[in-house]
Amino acid sequence: MNEYPPIEAHGLVGDLQTCALVSRDGTVDWCPFPDIESPSVFASILDTERGGHFTVAPETAFEAEQSYVDRTNVLQTTFSTEQGEIRLTDFMVPTKGDIGGDGERAFYRKVEGRDGTVPIEATFRPRFDYGRAETATTARDGTVVASADETDDRVTLSSSLDFEVEDAEATATASLTPADAYWFVARYDPDAEVSDALPDQVLENTVEFWHDWVHTCDIEECIFEGAWHDLAVRSGLALKLLTHEETGSICAAPTTSLPEDVGGVRNWDYRYNWIRDAAFTVQALANLGHTYEAMRYVNWFLERCHAGDPAEIQPLYGLHGETGLTEEELDHLDGYRGSKPVRIGNGAADQRQLDTYGELILAVSETARFADIVSEDDWDALRGIVEYVCDVWDERDAGIWEVRGGPKHFVFSKVMCWVALDRGIAMAEENVFDAPTDRWRDVRDRIKSTVLEEGYDEGNGYFLQAFGDDDTLDATGLLVPVVGFLPVDDERVRNTIDAIQAQLTSEDGLVRRYDGDDGLPGEEGAFLWCSFWLVNALALSGRIREAEDLFTSLSGVVNHVGLLAEEIDPESGAHLGNFPQGFSHIGLINSALYLAHAKDGGESTTKPMGMRLGDGISLGNTE
Repeated sequence: MNEYPPIEAHGLVGDLQTCALVSRDGTVDWCPFPDIESPSVFASILDTERGGHFTVAPETAFEAEQSYVDRTNVLQTTFSTEQGEIRLTDFMVPTKGDIGGDGERAFYRKVEGRDGTVPIEATFRPRFDYGRAETATTARDGTVVASADETDDRVTLSSSLDFEVEDAEATATASLTPADAYWFVARYDPDAEVSDALPDQVLENTVEFWHDWVHTCDIEECIFEGAWHDLAVRSGLALKLLTHEETGSICAAPTTSLPEDVGGVRNWDYRYNWIRDAAFTVQALANLGHTYEAMRYVNWFLERCHAGDPAEIQPLYGLHGETGLTEEELDHLDGYRGSKPVRIGNGAADQRQLDTYGELILAVSETARFADIVSEDDWDALRGIVEYVCDVWDERDAGIWEVRGGPKHFVFSKVMCWVALDRGIAMAEENVFDAPTDRWRDVRDRIKSTVLEEGYDEGNGYFLQAFGDDDTLDATGLLVPVVGFLPVDDERVRNTIDAIQAQLTSEDGLVRRYDGDDGLPGEEGAFLWCSFWLVNALALSGRIREAEDLFTSLSGVVNHVGLLAEEIDPESGAHLGNFPQGFSHIGLINSALYLAHAKDGGESTTKPMGMRLGDGISLGNTE
């Protein structure tokens, strides 16, 4: 291997504990084991020589198409050559359900002939611990065993083809006719019980698992009806793959160090659970009907609330609740298309981000709309968080964007402190919980008056990124009406929406996060989550035609199998950043919800944030 495929040229498969990227050329070029935040076994997307890969593809030139088996996370790649056509089916066995053996961690690949006679080659080249460990590989009687001398890592590959090994790389060749099919089953833990089921039965069971889980509805009555229904369903399936079944936590993305600026240093590890995403994730999952996942997700955060002092709550955690996410640079890897450094861990875990408290309380509040989840003990912890916010809301922090240029008085952080108090008051009163609500109201009012005085630029007519940052516009201003800080028909909200459209938005409706300096060299692309925020703000404003046109344009940037990265290059349309990105898919689902609700005149019983607050919101008309 010596070329890097485009980031968007991938599908995703997973087993609810880890994930793998499979490119359209038949290569597994990213897969950590045993968990999504574990060291990689295949990482050629970060270094084509040292990273390791697992490829099954024609030996001759080909064209490829990739798609999912309908309403599943089973991926199929069809290769067309001059000699004929073959199909590769990829999936991992979900760890939830009785599909494989007890505790089996397996990656299944099936290649079958469809037309003509096509020569193929399979290359199995694991490289453990991000390519840092020495790999020993042997092959015998249809089984390849790869192990790392420095660790206990071991992967076995079973196949009916005979493999030859050279330089710790196993290869096999065959010619496929329509009568031929070969299976490759890679297992991470060879000591686990191996399924007695034939691979075709495991495939059938996996398809059935996804069909049982996926969003189902009467399409004519579904809130997501119309052209965006299938995109919302696919986004729900992607979010499920990012969910860790053992804990209920959800990672922001399954990859590390895919660049926001190709060739630059904006490369981060996103395989962790951010509180920042919580409320919007709950809204997305619940409205797709996945309330079990939404409740487990919030309960995971409630466990963090019980852990101790609110001052020690982190912006992000490991998927098992780990707090020590020390950032490390892997100098031996070249990085995607020379984008260095490659990072593991994330230093933002040590940052102070005051918006985190509002996002946590908001997530609990949103979940309480459909489930009774807050116990007296939970409330004691939540009350402690609101009390802490009363004491620290007027201090500086790193903000939602985790800037590394020093703490500031970020406007969005203040707004979310207001949200923590606002939702805390509502929960206390609705549930008759003990709380100093009079004090909380006083502090809530002080936060609002301070933000309106110091965070809104009267001259330019928009909310600033931070107090004193003249002319620095931030897309988080789009969330002011969504979280209920101001009604959407407030002149300051309307002005901010217009300013973001004029200054941060490309002709295709792609929105940049901000226009200020963040302390890092290089430039990033447009942020998809912010782009979906604009859809929501327009829908809330009654500018439904604009919102619909923008959402249609954004829907056009999904890749060939319906997945989204973190960012889009406005000029080339290339995907940038870690892939697929959870909050991009959360944004797509929620924007479809806002639009559907706005278009039916607010009559739907499914009401997203901002449309249930009654703060002078006018849906307007559809013109």
